[in-house]
Amino acid sequence: MQSTGTTAPLDIPRGLAGVVVTDTALGDVRGREGFYHYRQYSAVELAESRGFEDVWHLMFHGELPDAAQRTEFLAHAASLRHLPGDVRAALPAIARSCALSGPLAGLRTALSLLGASMGMRPVYDLDAGRRKADALAVCAAVPTLLTALHRLGQGLDPVEPRDDLPYAANYLYMLTGSEPEPDRARAIEQYLVSTIDHGFNASTFTARVIASTGADVAACLVGAIGALSGPLHGGAPSRALDTLDAIGTEDRIDSWIRERVLAGERIMGFGHPVYRTEDPRSRMLRQIAESFGGPLVEFAIQVEAHVEAILAELKPGRELHTNVEFYAGVVMEQCGLPREMFTPTFCAARVVGWSANILEQAEDSKIIRPAARYVGPPPPQPLPVVS
Repeated sequence: MQSTGTTAPLDIPRGLAGVVVTDTALGDVRGREGFYHYRQYSAVELAESRGFEDVWHLMFHGELPDAAQRTEFLAHAASLRHLPGDVRAALPAIARSCALSGPLAGLRTALSLLGASMGMRPVYDLDAGRRKADALAVCAAVPTLLTALHRLGQGLDPVEPRDDLPYAANYLYMLTGSEPEPDRARAIEQYLVSTIDHGFNASTFTARVIASTGADVAACLVGAIGALSGPLHGGAPSRALDTLDAIGTEDRIDSWIRERVLAGERIMGFGHPVYRTEDPRSRMLRQIAESFGGPLVEFAIQVEAHVEAILAELKPGRELHTNVEFYAGVVMEQCGLPREMFTPTFCAARVVGWSANILEQAEDSKIIRPAARYVGPPPPQPLPVVS
């Protein structure tokens, strides 16, 4: 590879696989162990024992809140759920424009409008306190935007947020118009906590690249959502359920899976680019699904066992297990979420992790600017004569 600067570029793996690009105090994924953490705590243990706002506080402030801090943080975050009037007025038009593409596409537009409406300035020009305030405001508004866009797309009026409900319960309330049953709200909360952050995945890295330019928080998050919208990143929960639907019955599992594996197709909900053992998020979500029970859960467990056996036979030496999307889809289906809201729900959690990464990246003034290897015709070539 040739260099145009003073430092010779290095050849690195495709997709930056395994390349360390920065230091972070936010967390890590240890794929060979099947473990990941938020700051110094196990992410799964946090999901099992803490509420969403506690972990949000941890990611933004570096510590879990005490009782007084929790009360203050919950009240402040809840007060930020309400949208500016000009943004709220624009949502019907955004929803109509995104009728075919869905709420996640609408969120990109709505977040750009929200950032402009709030007068968000580049993080490069702000102190740490102002950056954090901007990030907190956007995180609080995302569930309101998502649920409003979904309901408008269904011909329903948006439901105004309630300040007395915690994050997950309020999200379900705004989505359905009814206060959720506690076990459903808690199941979704555990899912949300478990997906706040997960290392330097494509959307998180995108957010940090944009933050490294000094752009405003909303711009960074719009880019992250664009990365998340790709089916290889955030679109698998509903696709995993589509797989269960397509298989239909237990007697069809082997033939259906074998045909697709032998054809080189990916089985949605299985395999992960980092984990070389079972995804710890999948373990936790399977337990949540089992607590609800029912035919869907029983069938999902049967499919999991069959698929893992077939993959072990046809792809020996590779550790291919269920990832977070497989049982996430099952849990969200059991809790009454429509499938078109599965990936947006993931986004409602990950926005906190993205924002924490944006805040951390904003502390570093170095722009992220990698190199590429040119493989086209050798330059300079003579220009063709104009005939």
